[in-house]
Amino acid sequence: MEETVPSVEAYEAAMVLSGVGDALGYRGGRWEYCTSGPQIHAELAELGGLEAITLEPPEWPVSDDTVLHLATAEGLATGLEGEPLLQELARRYVAAMGDMEGRKPGPTSILGTSQLRPGEPEGYRIPFNPTGTGCGAAMRSLAIGLRYPHARELPTLIRVSIESGRMTHHHPTGGCQAGGDRGGGDIEAPPEIPVPTGYLGALAVALFGALGARGEPPERWGAELLRVLPLAWDYVEGAGVAVGDNAAAWPFFGDAWHRATGAHPVPAAPSVPSVPTSAAILSCGNVAQGHPTPPLTSVSLVLLVSLVLLVSPLHPLPWCPWVS
Repeated sequence: MEETVPSVEAYEAAMVLSGVGDALGYRGGRWEYCTSGPQIHAELAELGGLEAITLEPPEWPVSDDTVLHLATAEGLATGLEGEPLLQELARRYVAAMGDMEGRKPGPTSILGTSQLRPGEPEGYRIPFNPTGTGCGAAMRSLAIGLRYPHARELPTLIRVSIESGRMTHHHPTGGCQAGGDRGGGDIEAPPEIPVPTGYLGALAVALFGALGARGEPPERWGAELLRVLPLAWDYVEGAGVAVGDNAAAWPFFGDAWHRATGAHPVPAAPSVPSVPTSAAILSCGNVAQGHPTPPLTSVSLVLLVSLVLLVSPLHPLPWCPWVS
């Protein structure tokens, strides 16, 4: 069956709305480190609800995540491939750190970009970071899925998402083995759910973006991610970079996804895995920088707001009055 992808307008809307989710959750830093979902919802009600919000600076700037997501998209738009593309992404990430006033980039992103050496052989790689928390790698990778939406492009999606993710977050799960600090303050997730920080968060968001772009129903995304994880490990092992460290930290991500979604690695399994709904995610409480903690951390508002445009017909945005 021939694969189709959405219109350019849908792609543009997905990129815009990924920034919308970021700006809403960031709120100039006020909500990024707030660990109380009820408090955020109460403050939102005091503002008059979403319908009363117009997302404009200075109160509603985008955070460092959107700046780096745009750097990813612009790098992909050059048409470069292979190592030249990775060098270009590294160059753009370093340059983007000059636009961080008032955006509060996390310590892992700051450290990682400081270690990049774009233009040098393999200058897009940094050392393994056993404590590299934060979801910045995931937050900037939706554009990768939009760039490589077809099933035949999966090897490229795996390579680009992993390499771009570990340009700052060189750890499969960002040092989070079960909940724990995500780099945005002392925000903890329940131990049974996956916290997609690290470069596997980047892989998950890119993959979900590609699946959404080609119209795969969200209830199948969990199984597809589990199917792709062994292929991702083949890439990491073949790349030969900090293989032992990555291997030691690798199992948690897949195990946690199994527990959280009930997914099976075989897509034809009798029980179809599901991706939790936006309502279920929002009910979990902790909201930081636009991504409620469990169970999809880095893909909640970014994907559940923007990917709706990829899996359903594109309409004007009457439900999104806060986009001016």
